[in-house]
Amino acid sequence: MAHLLTPRPAALAQHMIRLRLTLMRNTLRGDNATNLYTGVTVGLALAIGTIVVAVLWPAHLPLTLAAWLSGWIFGPILIGGGNEALRPEYFSMLPAPPRRIAAALLAGAFAGPAPAVNLLALLSLPVYGWRYGPTGVLIGLVAAVTTLVTMIMLSRVIIALIGLFVRSRATAAAVGIVVGTAIALCSNGWALVIALGGSDSWIQRLLRALPSGWGVAAIEASWPVALAILVGGVVVIALLLAAWSALLARRVVSSARGGVPPRRGAPRPLPATTSGARITAAKELRAWWRDLVRIQLLATAFSYALITPLLLVTIDAWIMVPFIGLIAIVMAAASSANLYGSDGTALWLTLMTPGAERADVRGRQLAWLLVIGPAAVVLSLAGTLVSGETWAWPWVLGLLPALLGGGAGVIVLLAVTSLVPGTDPHKRGGNPLSTGADETAETSLAWLVLFAVPATALPAAGAILLDPWAGVATGLLTGALSAWGLGRIAYRRLEKRGIELLNLMKYGPPPQPAESATAELPLVHRIGVTFCYAIAWLPLFPQGLVPMFMKIFGVEEPVWFLALHLPPIWQWPTIIFMIALGLLMYGYAILLPIRLNSSSTAATR
Repeated sequence: MAHLLTPRPAALAQHMIRLRLTLMRNTLRGDNATNLYTGVTVGLALAIGTIVVAVLWPAHLPLTLAAWLSGWIFGPILIGGGNEALRPEYFSMLPAPPRRIAAALLAGAFAGPAPAVNLLALLSLPVYGWRYGPTGVLIGLVAAVTTLVTMIMLSRVIIALIGLFVRSRATAAAVGIVVGTAIALCSNGWALVIALGGSDSWIQRLLRALPSGWGVAAIEASWPVALAILVGGVVVIALLLAAWSALLARRVVSSARGGVPPRRGAPRPLPATTSGARITAAKELRAWWRDLVRIQLLATAFSYALITPLLLVTIDAWIMVPFIGLIAIVMAAASSANLYGSDGTALWLTLMTPGAERADVRGRQLAWLLVIGPAAVVLSLAGTLVSGETWAWPWVLGLLPALLGGGAGVIVLLAVTSLVPGTDPHKRGGNPLSTGADETAETSLAWLVLFAVPATALPAAGAILLDPWAGVATGLLTGALSAWGLGRIAYRRLEKRGIELLNLMKYGPPPQPAESATAELPLVHRIGVTFCYAIAWLPLFPQGLVPMFMKIFGVEEPVWFLALHLPPIWQWPTIIFMIALGLLMYGYAILLPIRLNSSSTAATR
């Protein structure tokens, strides 16, 4: 009788597709809708750009397709497990073998805008094949389908591997190192390509050896070799499906283990005392030692801070090496901005203790400084010494305390003012690196920290420009004031709004009332605001402020800064234009919603 209850493969796949589309449709509102439409718009532009590359610059098509492959591989890691809408644990009781459930989940994975946009980009393969006649077009069409399936299968297998094998501190740190390295390569990987010789034939062979380049290799090969490559792609898809089904079966069985490693050997860095802040700091240090999510984020921050300057060293540009520790501070603060949200409903322990809010906030600040501070100091001093950039000493010594204090203050303030609810650590599902929180909200919070923490160091930077060594005293003063003042605001808010934060963590944000819909931005403006927030940092910081400081200090390395590659007469106008463009984009993103919402409110009165 069991086989009569087993759903047919086609019917099960249809159910998964409908379920995925229903989930997406029911969540398509507010910020989710804005992010989706913005993502689709940007994705379509990139897909069309990929086709243009196939037409105008065909030699760069393998590299472009490799970028799409990297998105599928590193995307699940960057957003904490891929934001799985259809989790395997939901279907563990279905009377179907794991392979059939895996195939159905794969069909559900295709039900979304991302595969459709990627398929449009992969139409660049038949466009590229047009140079080789009708046969090349046919091979390109088949390769586009197999390449898309391979990319999605690789993404699913990576998610399953993370959910199954990341059960220790070492594996969590390894994932963080991979993530940090991937982000660094995306931002400064061009330096490594230049150092190795971007036109060398071995790079072209490597790009064609990747799954994203098999289609190009098949188009360029003879009929027998092309057929072998296509058949090999189908075999790889079958092997990935088999591996995925096996991983899903093991993940469902082992999901009860959760994501918290054993407590054996946990350090006790601070003794138990009567000081509430010290006790909280000791508890928080143990959380940093045990929580796999925190370990992974910390490894991401420090690996990015190390890899990014070292990539520039490959082209003999040492300008960023003295600032390794400063970069690590800012990145670590961005990954720590949701401290209370990552702890789940454990806040009730603090609220049940009269007057414990101040000690809790100060203890979290102390623990964060003890975790980040020593490593940042060592990296800053060692980087400055090794680089030989003596001009950087006042900047390092002045900005280091300013950023440490600013980070310790900003993270606790945002933790109580912009909390993003997450799942209690002991209730996390099969993927221990997923907090269950809204990834979009957490990412927005991280971006806010990336701007807020450096802003706390602006007084020290201004003082260094006026008198290099006076900036050191200014950095110490502003760092201490930031940690003390912002922490004071945080614990006073926690005293007044602690119950509301606990309700937010338990039940999530309340539904928006119907009358507030009039204050929402039109779709076009929402897309524009999201786009400006995502892009404005490019002209403002790496193409504006950074080359401005390089010009001020006489650094001659042009690296990837547009203004420094232009004739001297055009360098300052370009820098000013980039800064103005970035500020205008931020002004549009910040002021337009305020203006439209104010107009809508006035119209309803």
